[in-house]
Amino acid sequence: MFDLDDTLVYTNKYFYLIIEQFLDLMETWFHTYDVTAKQFKQKQIEIDLARVSRDGFVSEHFPESFVDTYRYFSTLLGRTVHSSEENLLYKLGLSVYEQPVEPYPGMLETLTHLRDEGHQLYLYTGGEIVIQQRKIEAMKLHDFFDDRIYIRQHKNQEALEAILTDGKFDRTRTWMIGNSLRTDITPALTAGIRTIYIKQENEWKFNIVDYKLGPDATMYTIKSLSEVPNVIAKHTAP
Repeated sequence: MFDLDDTLVYTNKYFYLIIEQFLDLMETWFHTYDVTAKQFKQKQIEIDLARVSRDGFVSEHFPESFVDTYRYFSTLLGRTVHSSEENLLYKLGLSVYEQPVEPYPGMLETLTHLRDEGHQLYLYTGGEIVIQQRKIEAMKLHDFFDDRIYIRQHKNQEALEAILTDGKFDRTRTWMIGNSLRTDITPALTAGIRTIYIKQENEWKFNIVDYKLGPDATMYTIKSLSEVPNVIAKHTAP
């Protein structure tokens, strides 16, 4: 069972690119005030993470975090709020969902290798259906996952448990492969399935949480998608 964002396709790097453009605008508008880009960024992250934690993966959260950060500092510093600037920030935030869909190195080879070895592949991703389907279709992932695709607004323990139970998965032979300790690895460990954590260099703060490994837990940490087939083969070798 594969995660999608920042496991199979790049996502975070486009969010970081748009955030840098947001910070450039904020620094331009607030250049006469005693406030730094670091402060803008910290507040935007705080607002964004709070909403994701509360409501799950909703596309409006990201652009709203730009607008709310702008309003926060405008009120704090006594700067006039301009609707034209708010609209510009909101459109900038939404533009992240229009960025190119780019596969991680080894995506096609990894999925092909596992499929040809006889593994049944599943895709489990968090987000809105329209946005995630655009990525799936752009990468022609139906060729590997067919109808075995799960898209959930809340990607958590309850969502994974429902998938495993309803699908009658054999938990002793099921793997969860992803980059998020919060939404991929920790729920999978709790559910009693095997895990492969693909550790990314510049990870979204939301995805990083503490975790505990039980005596029977299986967790491998790797740095690239291309390592997945070897990990599975070595673990299941007689």
